Amino acid sequence: MWFFGFSTTNPRNYWIIGAIILVIILTLILKHLAIYLEYSHKHNQEDDESERYKGSSKIDCSKCCSGAIRTYALEELKSATRDFRIRIGVGATSVVYLAELGDGQFGAVKRVMEEKGGSKKMFLDEVSVLLRISHPNLVGLLGFCLDKGEQLLLLEYVPNKSLFDRMHTRHGQSSGTLSWSSRLSIALDIARALDYLHSVADPAVIHRDVKSSNILLVNDNHAKLADFGLCKLGHDIQSAQTPTTIKGSLGYVDTCYLNTGLVSPKSDVYSFGVLLLELITGLKSVQGSTTLAEWTEECRKNKNVEVMVGMLDSKLKGDVNVQQLHVLIDVANLALLENCHGRPDMNYIVDRISSCMEPDIQPELPV
Repeated sequence: MWFFGFSTTNPRNYWIIGAIILVIILTLILKHLAIYLEYSHKHNQEDDESERYKGSSKIDCSKCCSGAIRTYALEELKSATRDFRIRIGVGATSVVYLAELGDGQFGAVKRVMEEKGGSKKMFLDEVSVLLRISHPNLVGLLGFCLDKGEQLLLLEYVPNKSLFDRMHTRHGQSSGTLSWSSRLSIALDIARALDYLHSVADPAVIHRDVKSSNILLVNDNHAKLADFGLCKLGHDIQSAQTPTTIKGSLGYVDTCYLNTGLVSPKSDVYSFGVLLLELITGLKSVQGSTTLAEWTEECRKNKNVEVMVGMLDSKLKGDVNVQQLHVLIDVANLALLENCHGRPDMNYIVDRISSCMEPDIQPELPV
């Protein structure tokens, strides 16, 4: 028998074959190590550069800070982002860049790209939604640009990246484990944001893409819901509609919506239920070929306290209020009901979460 051109009948050749295999393994290890180090260096360099991003004023910030929304020329936003230099986020159809607005103020420029599927209709729909809404737990619009083929949104800058980054990346976890009280506070902020979209905004808005990567952290205790590119709005979105193309992210999409193509505010309620499971377990929305809702179903429907506590993110080391855990699991179970009509409204969810929290950790963000 021959192996790498050497006969295995000669015992001495085993040493040569072994050495060749060892060299191949070492080469692969070194190659992967080099790729990892290059990625880590680039990631840290982007973080350091965004922290040091100071300089001359690129945009007159007075109108932004006064709450007025204006249109921008492409050159203004290219200058503010230093020609789209510092990337701070990536979406399915867009890339987000840090922008300097002057006077120490920063913004985030979302660059929607047609080559990635970001159509002009989607862009204008998102602008239309953002112009209609205002809430302390929603990322606000400062301005936009539709110039020379570019589709740009100038958005409020939220400094601490996404909940997904904080919980699921090495860089985010280097800041320590997100505490139980912080997770409750974040859940309440996003519940309030969705309640506003469903019950206060006129017309009402269905977000359709509630997920941890679209939740931006002001700090470990407060968050804002972002990315309105998939939103639907209408005067009577509770009623039956014509089936639509399924939109959303794997693991978060309402099973009723998947089966019928009919979207409603209860689709956001379902996604919020998945988000609660993510905060409770510390796991991503998909576990292999199984969704987190399916993965946890047996445990979360078990009334045994030990089983419920067993669902907890191990990084919390049991540092949790069991009564609050019970409330969150109960809310998640209601939000994830197969029959969408049986799911609660977000107003009910806000009341359940806020009522179980300590008074000192439930203040709303200032408007």
